[in-house]
Amino acid sequence: MAMLLPLLAFVFATLIVAAVGIRLAGSRGNVIDRRLAEVTGTSDREETSQTFLAVKSAVQKFGAKVPVSPSEMGKVRIRLVQAGYRGAEALPIFYGTRMAIAIGTFLLLATPLVFRPNVPMGLGGSLLGYLLPGIVLAKMARKRQKKIQLGLADALDLMVVSVEAGLGLDQAIMRVGDELSFAHPDLSDELRLVNIEMRAGKGRTESLRNLADRTGLEDIASLTAMLIQTDKFGTSVAQSLRVHCETLRTKRRQRAEEAAAKTGVKMVFPLVFCIFPAIWVVTIGPAAIKFVEVLVPIAQNMKKN
Repeated sequence: MAMLLPLLAFVFATLIVAAVGIRLAGSRGNVIDRRLAEVTGTSDREETSQTFLAVKSAVQKFGAKVPVSPSEMGKVRIRLVQAGYRGAEALPIFYGTRMAIAIGTFLLLATPLVFRPNVPMGLGGSLLGYLLPGIVLAKMARKRQKKIQLGLADALDLMVVSVEAGLGLDQAIMRVGDELSFAHPDLSDELRLVNIEMRAGKGRTESLRNLADRTGLEDIASLTAMLIQTDKFGTSVAQSLRVHCETLRTKRRQRAEEAAAKTGVKMVFPLVFCIFPAIWVVTIGPAAIKFVEVLVPIAQNMKKN
């Protein structure tokens, strides 16, 4: 029994290392394939199969029939836009996927198809399946917002250079959107959409406010408010952008300092649950084995006497 603890710790550590290695190997392979596709001119996104189109159409029709309140629909639509899904079919596909997962999980757990039927477990699994798409969507939206926030400082630097070089604000936004298409594609798409809206006839103020609503970022909202005020009062756009860029970099440095200050607290859990058990096995294990070897014969002799 005493030798079982080091063995279990070794097996657990081996499984963790193997899982991390498989994960890194898979991500590296995807990156290599994507780079090769860019060099050779081929695309990973091949023509969608008829089966996928049929499933997508069925899920979309099913989601369109799901009864949803307008307030919840508005919140989900905003979250979808923040995650990068702006198409009209995104909302019914999301609701159809949510209901399909919930019903499928209930049928899997509550009917004698694969597992032993268990109605309470089926209801719990159905609730989890109903909530899971919303959780995944929120995570995708936060990931995209983080990418946009990381590229905002570079975009402002390019915008300052463009405006000081003589370009207008509309042309500067278009230029920055084109230049950032490789480094920050999400932010580039948002800036291009602003330019498309202004070309379609929307005012600059409305287009900038739509940018803030689509991203849901406080930094973007403050930038758009500054640009709107600058356009309204006729002040220097280049000077305002430069001041705002310095403020943004200060906020970015403060966020980095805050994250660094939280590192010590976050390291407590890996230390307690991962490193401390191994140290305990190495330090206490030999003493425990010796303790058992000494006390077990003594206890057996006492029972015999």
